[in-house]
Amino acid sequence: MILRDLAPEQALRRLELTVLRRLDGLLQGDHQGLLPGPGSEIAEGRPYAPGDDVRVMDWNLTARTSVPHVRDRIADRELETWALVDCTASMDFGTGRVEKRDLAVAAVAAVGFLTERSGNRMGAQILHGEGLRHVPARTGRPHLLWLLRTLLESPRVPARARGVTSPGLGAGAELLARTSLRRRGLVVVVSDFLEPVETWRRPLRLLARRHRVLAVEVVDPRELTLPDVGLLTVVDPETGRRGEIPTAARRVRERYERAAVEQREAIEHGLRRAGASHLRLRTDGDWLRDIVRHVRRQRVLGAFPPPMGGEPA
Repeated sequence: MILRDLAPEQALRRLELTVLRRLDGLLQGDHQGLLPGPGSEIAEGRPYAPGDDVRVMDWNLTARTSVPHVRDRIADRELETWALVDCTASMDFGTGRVEKRDLAVAAVAAVGFLTERSGNRMGAQILHGEGLRHVPARTGRPHLLWLLRTLLESPRVPARARGVTSPGLGAGAELLARTSLRRRGLVVVVSDFLEPVETWRRPLRLLARRHRVLAVEVVDPRELTLPDVGLLTVVDPETGRRGEIPTAARRVRERYERAAVEQREAIEHGLRRAGASHLRLRTDGDWLRDIVRHVRRQRVLGAFPPPMGGEPA
């Protein structure tokens, strides 16, 4: 599904059909909410497990069974969802089935169609080569399609080439928290997270204190391993700098792979410390199945892992 090769209307129609048909098949009509949370509707009781919040203890059921029980709650259907989407130059890359930017749009579409069915509002902050674009939160399919079209048509020229200073991911998260988030809800951050971890970890952590944060990390296989293709010319999409890498050298490929592993571990650790739920999507993978597996896993867990302690806010 290469969205960039299609007209916007055709791309959106294909994307909508792909998402809705696969969601119906994989989730089997269960759209009670994208992610679990402390909703207002009481669900079934279950035995207490280490890590459960003691504030949801069901004392009546505990007394009747002589076994500690907690009472889960079904996630509220009506919530406000915001997407912070990275459409900067580093996302215009892909060696798998899709480009990273196409995968980012598809991830937002999946979230949007999952939440739109329940009448939820959705808005977005889009980081791109001309700065930042704000899409207000509204309900309905026409608004969601307009939001997705805005993502598809975001400028692809690097900010430096236009003489524009584009805000980073951390600055985008801070701006979103200050200007758009009026009530508790869901924040979906879609990016390759290639900026230094220290620039976005604290802003995401502050968002996660009040909102549920889903971090969708978009990865291409060539960012993880380097093929043996001789002398390879590479270009930094953000700065335009060029360099040559002797990929025939095994040590070079091994160093590259080790550095890639360390980078992804740092991203994963940073997101965990920020208190965000982490979903990694690959351009060469089945992205929609990966999203569904994440949804199911989060519903089983019942909550996001709490932020790790020991770090100042």
